Amino acid sequence: MMTRYQNLDGNSGVSYYESGPDFIRLKFLGGSTYVYDYAKPGLIHVERMKALASVGRGLSAYISRYVQNGYARREK
Repeated sequence: MMTRYQNLDGNSGVSYYESGPDFIRLKFLGGSTYVYDYAKPGLIHVERMKALASVGRGLSAYISRYVQNGYARREK
């Protein structure tokens, strides 16, 4: 089940997220959904993205700076 991203900075492209044991799924404002997992972009990035998602701040900036197109798969 996806949770609305709080977007406390007010400028994120992320609208919803779902965290699992080894992945995070993000839905962006344009409607596309991407999955990031331990295989790609890796455990450290996924765990950092999960932490940022839970506090509602810095997720989009982190992706832009460190992950970019390093997602495991695009769902839509």
